[in-house]
Amino acid sequence: MTSAAPENHVLITGGAGYIGSVLTAELLRLGYRVTVVDELLFGGESLLGFLTHPNFHFEKANVWEPRTIRNSLRSDWPRPHAVVHLAAIVGFPACQAVGRQVAWRYNVEATQRVFEQSEALGVQRFIYASTYSNYGLAPEGQAVDEESPLTPQSLYAETKIASERYLLGQSDASCAPLIFRFATLYGISPRTRFDLIVNQFVLEAYTKRQLLIYQRGYSRSFIHIRDTVRGIIMGLEAPDEKVRCQIYNLGTEKGNYTKDEIVTLILKRLPETVVRYKDMTFGGDMRDIRVSFAKVRRELGFEAEYSVDDGVREVLHALQDGLIRDPQDARYRNAQFIVQ
Repeated sequence: MTSAAPENHVLITGGAGYIGSVLTAELLRLGYRVTVVDELLFGGESLLGFLTHPNFHFEKANVWEPRTIRNSLRSDWPRPHAVVHLAAIVGFPACQAVGRQVAWRYNVEATQRVFEQSEALGVQRFIYASTYSNYGLAPEGQAVDEESPLTPQSLYAETKIASERYLLGQSDASCAPLIFRFATLYGISPRTRFDLIVNQFVLEAYTKRQLLIYQRGYSRSFIHIRDTVRGIIMGLEAPDEKVRCQIYNLGTEKGNYTKDEIVTLILKRLPETVVRYKDMTFGGDMRDIRVSFAKVRRELGFEAEYSVDDGVREVLHALQDGLIRDPQDARYRNAQFIVQ
């Protein structure tokens, strides 16, 4: 990644969030102008360090409302050349909590409205944050790729698939849609989340000295927050022919782990932790999959720089040093109901 030209301007919806706050910092470091649009459902402390930066602009707004994107722009700046759409009700527990109508409004209708405004403004690229939850259960344990069938196991995945289909139908638009299906994230952010498996396991092991694990043998795929941001920026900077109406799984094969393997990494650093297992069946996100990331590696040259063990060490360090004063606070979770 190279330094951006002064006219390069990226608008991030949900820029105060877990991914958005790290992405904002990295884009500013690279010389981009950054506009963040966020409703601040979880507070705005993650943005405080950027307020005096000359290339940063913030608007508190709900992206579902009409003309939000246009009304959020500074008149003395060039129009955004790209929009990164992160704003959403993220995760199956949060979607279940608000119900289908609200989840659809903010995860599907809002995506359509933000894209339509981006197209009208002459935005060149539209990056959409989707999820590998869309794949659901992998057939016979084989690694899923971008061509694999989608079998959503949750309302959250259904909303993401609906938005993907809308965007893929915009192939004739001047604004080029690019879809990233993120693996499960981990690591520390200005707005850290403790409702993500790796972060949550470390917190529970450190504060309670015990872990209660559901769906013991299930496999998931994991990616560090900073690798995620690096992948997004690679998508921003790639040639149009590599990204227009493309879907990329974003992660690394080295991030494919079972829950037992994640527990083993945590026990290496917190060996006194007592681990208990419990079977549980529920109507929600029952992912048990390994993911192929060959396409993003081949076409965008993406390689992960961080391992899950790096993430475990990072989160534990932040907790031990008191960098996060009250990790049990609701601001660090998108929903209170979490299944480990």
